[in-house]
Amino acid sequence: MITNKLMDIWDTGHPVLHGWLSIGSPFTAEVMAEQGYDAISVDLQHGALDYSDLLPMFQAMRASGVVLGARVPWLDPAMIMKVLDAGALQVICPMINTAEQAAEFVSYLRYPPAGQRSFGPTRAQFALGPGIAAEANAQVIGWAMVETREALQNLEAIAATPGLDGIYVGPADLAISLYDGRLAPAFDREDPEFIEVLQGIVRTCHAHGIKAALHCGTPDYAARAVTWGYDMTTVGGDFRLMADAAAASNARFRALTGTGTGS
Repeated sequence: MITNKLMDIWDTGHPVLHGWLSIGSPFTAEVMAEQGYDAISVDLQHGALDYSDLLPMFQAMRASGVVLGARVPWLDPAMIMKVLDAGALQVICPMINTAEQAAEFVSYLRYPPAGQRSFGPTRAQFALGPGIAAEANAQVIGWAMVETREALQNLEAIAATPGLDGIYVGPADLAISLYDGRLAPAFDREDPEFIEVLQGIVRTCHAHGIKAALHCGTPDYAARAVTWGYDMTTVGGDFRLMADAAAASNARFRALTGTGTGS
């Protein structure tokens, strides 16, 4: 079985740059995979796609050598095991609020005796090579998303969950929860108290020997997050990068020609 290159990156002391796919298109996935990301995940929770889109997207990205992963829709054993059987080497699970949920998540990632993953690696046996039953437990990375006040209150216990590899911070939902809905959901918040929360999550993760990841909107904020200790940062995503590039191109043309906005 191939090894998970993210672990090698961390062993050298470098952070992981993570891409994000929400458009159900193998071509979009293939283009994104060639842009130099260390890892890319397909968003099955909020993305405009489902498993039937994920599989050909994984196939399209295979040649790039990027580490493939997925955010599953929920703490659902069927989907967690299915994306692993498709060849995912990292899984991000949303809305993990307790240590019990974190332990349940870990159990779905690992073959017995470490967990209860069912054996049937369909595409993974071809994409990742032989030896999956013996080696997958050590190569698959599981991220529990912390994105609620309850999860933050249980952070120590979640981070201490045996077999959990890291905590992935969902800043938009976390801000909604912490501020009781008074602030609109957004990435890259500058509120000092929220930045302190983000920094505290890193400290807790590292104290328990696990990694910390943060979903960011811009490379500038992601680079700052690395200085706080984040081991993996997600910078934007396919549809947002496309929209931003199109808007910038449009605005530049309008400025140069002095024309108004399009109809």
